[in-house]
Amino acid sequence: MLYPDVQKLSEEELSLLCNEYRANNHIDAELSEKYGVKRGLRNSDGTGVLAGLTSICDVVGYEKKNDEIIPIDGKLIYRGIDLQELVDEAMNGDRFMFEEAAWLLLFGKRPSPEQLDKFRKMIEEHRELPEGFAETMIMNAPSPNIMNKMARSVLTMYSYDEKAEDTSLENLMKQSINLIAQMSTMMIYAYQSYRHTYLHESLYFHYPKQGLSTAEHILDIYRPDQSFTHEEAKLLDLCLLVHADHGGGNNSTFTNRVVSSTGSDTYSSISAAIGSLKGPKHGGANLKVMQQLEDMLENIKDIHDDEEVKEYLNKIMDKKTGDKSGLIYGMGHAVYTLSDPRAQIIKKYSKDLAYKRGLDKEYEMLCQIERLAPAVLKERNHHLKNVCANVDLFSGLIYKILGIDEVLYTPIFAISRVVGWCAHRMEETEFSNRIIRPAYRYIESDE
Repeated sequence: MLYPDVQKLSEEELSLLCNEYRANNHIDAELSEKYGVKRGLRNSDGTGVLAGLTSICDVVGYEKKNDEIIPIDGKLIYRGIDLQELVDEAMNGDRFMFEEAAWLLLFGKRPSPEQLDKFRKMIEEHRELPEGFAETMIMNAPSPNIMNKMARSVLTMYSYDEKAEDTSLENLMKQSINLIAQMSTMMIYAYQSYRHTYLHESLYFHYPKQGLSTAEHILDIYRPDQSFTHEEAKLLDLCLLVHADHGGGNNSTFTNRVVSSTGSDTYSSISAAIGSLKGPKHGGANLKVMQQLEDMLENIKDIHDDEEVKEYLNKIMDKKTGDKSGLIYGMGHAVYTLSDPRAQIIKKYSKDLAYKRGLDKEYEMLCQIERLAPAVLKERNHHLKNVCANVDLFSGLIYKILGIDEVLYTPIFAISRVVGWCAHRMEETEFSNRIIRPAYRYIESDE
């Protein structure tokens, strides 16, 4: 039995308990406004509450003049350098850029050629997991969800670290390098174990090779024949590059900083961040986008008929189709207004390979969603303005192009974002030195 339940509650027992809860618990949403509560740590204009300072990454989506938000094209800045500049260098120079971006985010400046070469070798040499880890931790305790397995694997690394509780910069640096190197191996081994246990397919555990970029390493140990093209690896490297960080305010990074602010260990803070990223309102949205895409392609007769596509988007919002959440996945962002630079980068560089792999219909449908959904959202929610496509709209398509199983879409996001998490953990631990503790107002229950 894959899901043993040793203390199973009957449906009747659960119903009674839930009815009791609902009868005695309610908080009126209007009370938030009455007491000045900033729900979701958002200001009344939708911007984020200022909770801290960072020199790692800036997310730019608007300008503020006289308390008025002026929409602008989005920019993502890594340590003072525009992401687009890094992308242009990677594409024009035919270079794998993720490792260089990792150095930049961790240390604050671009590496010299010698530093980059040493850093890459450092990552390569630390990709192999501790002896017996794959057998005892991954194979003996498989999970149907790779994100949960990764979180548990990261937590288990505590047991292999004799200085796990040491929060000195030297130890944080060591732990960060190890996690950046090893999480991709954890992810693929967890996936192989999942396939073997839950899908009854053959098990492949390939050992990490020297001389590969992170993108090449993932494809090498993911595919049974370890075969991949340079073009495929470059596309995956691009995804890793654009996901490496997104400021201190995104949910998973903030979660990481909250845990770090308590003085807790690295493995606890990173596993907590993984748990946050898993959610469909955060990193898990890329999988939701692809499920939404499949549903639309099955039910829309002519994807180039604007009216038919709009009608279906309205059905999604009416909770009549899709996952019945009422959400159009891949649209909207807390900061970006006119455009999400990550979405535009992925959209641009995924097109050629999408057409080569026969996924032109999928690509065009996503472009239709990007073009038509803002007007639908604006008509339905009059308070919404300048809604743009976010990175999740197109990132899942890249993984589909590469033949990567959808259960790995969000885990790959985590493989990239661990760089940002580690950079923010070091910054929080080194410079903030105060536990994060917001307040909640107590509301007396009605008798």
